[in-house]
Amino acid sequence: MAERVVVGMSGGVDSSVAAWLLKRQGYEVVGLFMRNWEDDEECPARQDFLDVLAVAEVIGIEVEAVNFAREYKERVFNYFLREYQAGRTPNPDVLCNSEIKFKAFLEHALSLGADRIATGHYALVRERNGVHELVKARDSGKDQTYFLYRLNQAQLARTLFPLGGLLKSEVRAIAREAGLPTHAKKDSTGICFIGERDFREFLSRYLPRQPGDMETPDGRYVGRHDGLMYYTIGQRQGLGIGGPGAPWYVAGKDLARNVLIVVQGHDHPLLFKDRLEAGDLSWIAGTPPDPRRRYAAKTRYRQTDAACHIERLADNHMALRFDMPQWAVTPGQSVVLYEDDVCLGGGIIQ
Repeated sequence: MAERVVVGMSGGVDSSVAAWLLKRQGYEVVGLFMRNWEDDEECPARQDFLDVLAVAEVIGIEVEAVNFAREYKERVFNYFLREYQAGRTPNPDVLCNSEIKFKAFLEHALSLGADRIATGHYALVRERNGVHELVKARDSGKDQTYFLYRLNQAQLARTLFPLGGLLKSEVRAIAREAGLPTHAKKDSTGICFIGERDFREFLSRYLPRQPGDMETPDGRYVGRHDGLMYYTIGQRQGLGIGGPGAPWYVAGKDLARNVLIVVQGHDHPLLFKDRLEAGDLSWIAGTPPDPRRRYAAKTRYRQTDAACHIERLADNHMALRFDMPQWAVTPGQSVVLYEDDVCLGGGIIQ
């Protein structure tokens, strides 16, 4: 009997092609559409579901819709709000993968009799010496292992990533040749519950605005901010500081005084860090990496791998030092470690 694979289908071209490829490879494929947000109608879930149904008809598979809005609010969105309220910049996509797409979704798929699940992520799974490794995708520009670093052995053992060996251009071509109605659909950007709308307006629905002063590192007043939660380290746009000289950037936050620290110039020394500390660590192999070895790390998606070594690793905390200072290291974001093309795991920057 063919293996039963439940594919997470979002209505985009990537998950559409993932389902089509698995069907062609002889798997028994079932599509699953996850609705993770229902507080308003601005998240385009209805149109996405219609696109999933249209694709499923072409491929010849069944589709089920499941509502994970409660789990999403409890496990992802509440964390998102707490982090912003604390002055940090969280990455909800990381938590959505570990808590929803590869936990709630996986559990539901297994209840449907699935042998495995699959998604349209650009990544690879490789088994070596009994350990499941998360490996970078062939398309380096689309690789999504950064967002998947919190997955564990049990999750990876049940997961297929059909697009890991393909370029994005090849995925588009496959979709077009197969007659999938999503072949030209624009890739989604941002978080579903925010989408294309104004970020500040959305956040202000849930967290009260707390305006305050903007100052230089030496305490000179240069303007007012709308609330520390609206700004992230390295941000240039939306500061509203005029005058001559180089552009202004966010360099830090003084939470006690509700002051935003700003500097002039992209290469200002305060925007660079050669060391960071991270907590809430998660290691894919189940055990931490060897601190005696050398690694590479990313502190944001699409960043070039930066050579580094582990200075200290104890309990659920890590100190990491880079060979070269890194620009705009941001508390709340994730630092993800790599050894060659293998994603080892990482933690939350403190």
